[in-house]
Amino acid sequence: MTSIDRYMARLIAVPLIANLVIASMLLALDRMRILFDFVATEGGPVSVVWQLLANLLPEYLGLGIPIGLLLGVLLAFRRLATSSELDVMRAVGISYNRLLRVPYMFALGLALINLAIVGYVQPWARYGYEQLQFELRTGALGASIKVGEFTTFPRGAIVRIEESQDSGRNLKGIFIHQDKANGGWLAVTAASGRFFATGNPDEIIFRLSQGTLVDADPSFKAPRVLTFTSHNLPIPLPKPENFRGRGGRNLELTLPELARIGGDRAAPDELRDTSRAAFHFRLVEVATIFLLPMLAVALGVPPKRSPSALGVFLSIVIIVTYHKINEYAQSLGSLGLVDPLIALWVPFILFAGLVIWMYYTIAYVPGGQPIGWLERGASKLGKLVAARLPGHRKARTAS
Repeated sequence: MTSIDRYMARLIAVPLIANLVIASMLLALDRMRILFDFVATEGGPVSVVWQLLANLLPEYLGLGIPIGLLLGVLLAFRRLATSSELDVMRAVGISYNRLLRVPYMFALGLALINLAIVGYVQPWARYGYEQLQFELRTGALGASIKVGEFTTFPRGAIVRIEESQDSGRNLKGIFIHQDKANGGWLAVTAASGRFFATGNPDEIIFRLSQGTLVDADPSFKAPRVLTFTSHNLPIPLPKPENFRGRGGRNLELTLPELARIGGDRAAPDELRDTSRAAFHFRLVEVATIFLLPMLAVALGVPPKRSPSALGVFLSIVIIVTYHKINEYAQSLGSLGLVDPLIALWVPFILFAGLVIWMYYTIAYVPGGQPIGWLERGASKLGKLVAARLPGHRKARTAS
């Protein structure tokens, strides 16, 4: 690797990593509030939020990698252009094709990483995310009893807790009502209590302190009342439900599994269409990475003597819009309205044609600027807006 390649690698690596981290953090922060509300509503431990976010991280990286690569290369070429280093390189005979060697090394590595993520890691992570949500809803994570609410257990047991301390280990203000098999009932109030596991997986011991027990039995003439300092009360547990197997959704299927189902003639048409659409969507997203270095060069080099950052803004708009177009094409393919092969690869070919034209214009047309008309329009609009500002009018009057 030459000194120019090492220099380009340093220029690209810093904004690439920074943008990748920022994009992932923004997506995680947006989802974090929803997850905190969900976990709090279900009464689960806060640590589950981080497990849920960890399972969503591959999904965020699948979108963050293309954005990070595009902005990394774009900002690197923009810096070279605005500092006149690009003019010097071009003057000594270094072409745009030569300068793209390092960006395509990054693109190849990130494409392989993205293929592994969307093809294998993301399906398993998504399944783990759904499983954690299921366990929260069913109470398998110790989230069965919610503070201030009546919780029903098997065999007619009802429990209410007024206050929870020390991550649920110390419970205050306890009320329990439990039906008996012979038609009687048991009611207990206690100042505090703790749960303890037993050798029986279908039962848990509730050790109560400082309370009163009322035992009503058909054989008693009147209910018996007992005041206690400490009392162990067995509470029956609900039988755990088994979570469904992986593959309930296309997001949980790996690329080979999607290819197998999509090519199975015996499978239902709806299943085949959705599998083929998901398969081609993931491949198109990975193939798009190889177009991004050329797009970054076309948008990152501003016109001469212009500090315009329109290309940076436009690059984000283009990549997000194209991603949404692919999602819409996947929906059409899943519904069977359009063959998934056509719905997803035709927009890719059109997008590739646009990118190649933009790169050809900047690299081979003397003075070529693929978004020159937008730059001129933005410049005129900026001057028009500035002319209407009060400060600008006063300056003209003073002069």
